[in-house]
Amino acid sequence: MTQKRRKVVVIGGGITGLTAAFYMQKEARAKELPVDIVLVESSLRLGGKIQTQRKNGFIIERGPESFFDRQNDMYGLAKDLGIESELITSNAGPTYVAVGSRLYPIPSNLMSGETPHISPFIASGLFSLSGKIRATGDFILPRSAENDDQSLGGFFRRRFGPEVVENLVEPLLAGTFAGDIEQLSLHSTFPQLYEIEQKHRSLLVGMKKSGANFLSNEPIAKDKGIFQSFANGLETLVEKLEESLLPGTVLKGVKVEEIEHGKDNTVQIILNNFTQIKADAVVVATPFNVAQKIFSKHNLLTELKTMKAATIATVTMAFKKEQLGDLDALSFFVSRNSDFSITSCTWSNRKWPNTTPEDYVLLRSYIGRVGDEAIVELSDSEIEKTVLQDLMKTIGINGAPVETIVSRWKNAMPQYTVGHEEKIARVKQELQEQFPTVKLSGSSFEGISIPECVKQGKTVAQEILNELGM
Repeated sequence: MTQKRRKVVVIGGGITGLTAAFYMQKEARAKELPVDIVLVESSLRLGGKIQTQRKNGFIIERGPESFFDRQNDMYGLAKDLGIESELITSNAGPTYVAVGSRLYPIPSNLMSGETPHISPFIASGLFSLSGKIRATGDFILPRSAENDDQSLGGFFRRRFGPEVVENLVEPLLAGTFAGDIEQLSLHSTFPQLYEIEQKHRSLLVGMKKSGANFLSNEPIAKDKGIFQSFANGLETLVEKLEESLLPGTVLKGVKVEEIEHGKDNTVQIILNNFTQIKADAVVVATPFNVAQKIFSKHNLLTELKTMKAATIATVTMAFKKEQLGDLDALSFFVSRNSDFSITSCTWSNRKWPNTTPEDYVLLRSYIGRVGDEAIVELSDSEIEKTVLQDLMKTIGINGAPVETIVSRWKNAMPQYTVGHEEKIARVKQELQEQFPTVKLSGSSFEGISIPECVKQGKTVAQEILNELGM
């Protein structure tokens, strides 16, 4: 008996949706499965926040500029796409924190793949004597309550004291999540740190024994960073994914208005061009606020209204080499008690030498985070002026940039607040009960990094095909 032909619709053309569509089509072709996959994206381009601008010898990332492939999810996708040879690894280098109006070097080993040592921490000018003494409390303090979700700020403050949190932890994590560490969930952002504490009690002892560090679970090659990209920019991944999808299976510039129940366990997807798609299964890989609107008529996903997202902007400036001083740095982060508007700055030309012509320096700064979004609404010229003033004060820039590119990202960084995992579990269960063939996936739900989105896309693709009996 011939198996009935099925249709799967993926809503959202960011990295999660692209990965899901790619793996379903790959499996369908390999096994000649009777299933058609359609990807629907409301904008006129795919890739979401991944945008690479290639101009005059510069490779400039307007959104994320790299990824940390903790579990080789990205490598697996790159290999399946045939572009694993184009992967590159970042250079390592000195990293600083701006506290007040000064730059202080971050204690060595915290930003590398090496085992952390206490001596550089003790010698650091980042902390007062009392702050250093309080930080040693980590060696004797008890573990957190088992399975107890808590804020990142609360977790680190209990282990190391307020000064370490204010001068080191908050700047680093704000640079990663653009969020308020007093609200961000430990379980949803750094579960590995909770596990280290549970196993070893002391976080520093556990990191030393496991060979892990503040950002990484594994040691890496000396003089190399922990981040990766592609030689011609991150958008290489998006371009290859789009190229790999079957012709006629991607709808751009089409918005999903709502999803209705259909006949025989199908659903009807209502589009804004007055057409409908009948689907046997659906992957909703959109931001949380878009997903909530799609189901608002059914009074579903209402808990997602309580989620928040940070608004940020990246500001990339190109300078001639002679315009900068001789500070040996790869990047610096900025504490909230500093005198600056930017939250971090990276020497892209040092981190990724392939991105910049030889006689130039490429500086990439972030502005905006939870509680400080207003600056992103300024004009490009005002933002350029503000960032340039900060760079002049911190690293001694001489003169105006050769070129400036400002990229705004409104509500772009989902905030995983305390209790996030339980909230998403309830939302998914609620959706499963009323729309059993519809699944949520993406950065709003189970991991905001590019590799985590890739993992979600691949996982949901397999779940859909399994549930369709494929």
